[in-house]
Formats: sequence, C-alpha cells, structure tokens
Amino acid sequence: MGQITLSKVNKSFGATTVIPGIDLKIEEGEFVVFVGPSGCGKSTLLRLIAGLEDTSSGTISIDGRDVTGEPPAKRGLAMVFQSYALYPHMSVYNNIAFPLKMAGTDKATIDTKVRDAARILNLTNYLERRPGQLSGGQRQRVAIGRAIVRAPSAFLFDEPLSNLDAALRGTMRLEISELHQKLGTTMIYVTHDQVEAMTMADKIVVLQAGHIEQVGSPMELYNKPENLFVAGFIGSPRMNFATGAAAEAYKAHTVGIRPEHLALSPTDGVWTGTVGVTEHLGSDTFVHVDVKGVGPMTVRAPGETALKHGDTVFLTPQESRLHRFDKDGKAVR
Repeated sequence: MGQITLSKVNKSFGATTVIPGIDLKIEEGEFVVFVGPSGCGKSTLLRLIAGLEDTSSGTISIDGRDVTGEPPAKRGLAMVFQSYALYPHMSVYNNIAFPLKMAGTDKATIDTKVRDAARILNLTNYLERRPGQLSGGQRQRVAIGRAIVRAPSAFLFDEPLSNLDAALRGTMRLEISELHQKLGTTMIYVTHDQVEAMTMADKIVVLQAGHIEQVGSPMELYNKPENLFVAGFIGSPRMNFATGAAAEAYKAHTVGIRPEHLALSPTDGVWTGTVGVTEHLGSDTFVHVDVKGVGPMTVRAPGETALKHGDTVFLTPQESRLHRFDKDGKAVR
C-alpha cells in the first residue's frame, strides 16, 4: 500500500497556473523528496496529493484508486506540518491519541497504538507531559506520532524541520530516516534544503516554477544533472560554471565543475586566479578564487590549506568530471 500516481495534474489560482500539468509515479515504500526554491510549487503539489487543495485538472490515484475528488479524510494519508499544531492543554498521550478518539477507536486499541508509537519515537517517558514541557524536537516527534497511529498509506511532510535549529535539524533528519526504515511506509517530504533532500531521499523530484526539472536518486542528480538548474541547485557548495572561451575549449556553451573536482596548485594549472575569501570548516576549506577570464570559482580543499587573500593560485578541472551544457542549458552527454 502507498503507491501514488499523478497524471497531468494541473493547479491554477484564477488566471495564474501554479502547477502546469505534472506526471509522477511514487512507488510503494519510497522516500520521495520534493525540492526546489521558494515558490516552485512543491508545497502546493503536496497539498494536492493530500486533498487540501482541489486539482484544476488531471488525476491523482492512490494504490490504483482515483482519489482526485475525495476529501482528505478518505485518502488514507497522514500529514505532518511545519507547525506542530499540538493541543497545549492535552498530554502527549492524548495528543497522539486524538485522531483515534475522533475516529471512535476503542480504548484498548488506542492505548496499544499510542504506546507503540511512543516507543518507536522515544517518547515513552514523556507521555504524561504537555507540549509546553517539551523541546522543539520532542514536539515534532509528537506530531509524527499522531500521524503514525493512523497507520496511513503514506506520510506527507511539509518542511517539518524549518522551525528547528541547525543541530536539531541534523538529529531529526536521522530520526525521520530511521523511522522510514522501521515502518517501510511511503513518505513524501517537502523541503527547500537540498542537503535534506540529498541525505534523506530514495528519489528526489526537483521542481522549478511548477515544472519537474528532473527525477532520480540523489547521486543520479548529483552526477548526471540534466540541465543547468539542477546542476546548480544540487550540491553544496554549488557547482561552478564557466562560459565563453573557457567553455568553448571543452566544446560546450557552458561547463560546470564541482568544487571537489578542481585541483588547486600554487605553481601551474589550466586557469589562473586570485584567492579571495577562504572558509575554514575543519575537515574542509572552501577557497573562493577569482579566475581570469572565467569568473568566481569555489574550490573544496583540505582543512589544513593555508592561503591568504590575494595569493595567486592555479586551478585544473578533472576533465572526466566536467559537465557540459548547450545554449539552452541542457546537458550534453
């Protein structure tokens, strides 16, 4: 259970088209991430799947059943929002149990399901507390627990970690990924953070202006981006690009090279540049270089790299790792 198919799904608000006809198949048990910049349509697409927005045209099917016109409650999905939406006057136990109580589930079944969810999410010792007594990460786990007890066909996550600090985001990324391994349930996760997409997804759907730019595994998108947008969006730091004579030398309109695929030398190389800012991160140093006739380039270097602002350096791209693009921004293989 949990296969979701979108066929020519379109969403317009008045004269404005937000989703201009999308085809997408999400297989049972997959962890799929919708990623893209703000305003690209990823949350709208999730809400269409959930039934929180009506489709303008096209069909949405869950396990082969057309649910396009069905309300959210009949789709068998559970959504976890950016805001926790917990009831502050209720205990953790009652917050998790709430959807089951509303469905008229008997007390014994509720108790079993709540305690099972609490065990999976390490909330057993917090069941009698109220949300105000919990950390942000614990409150998010309560919201996820409330979804788990419904035993949905799929979980839908709408930027659930946006309100957490960086360290807690990292922890919760691992916890949600581990939860997927335990439950094996289809999960669709929306984020603008490509690091979350790369570290969590089985399959990434890259969106821009309502269009799907590329669908694939994290490493497929990283190693074989189909266009300039995907190439520049996936990867941190972002891919370097060069046009003009530097690209023509490689028989392309634009060439891209990732920071880790540039060799840096103090004596010789293909491109000559001047060191600007260096960012020391411990294990890595990101060296920002202004390359003559090419433009700014970022190089991932070892953490011990010692360069000063204004130093002259030479860069050489690994030719086998170059990405070539035509004048329309499409990858040239």
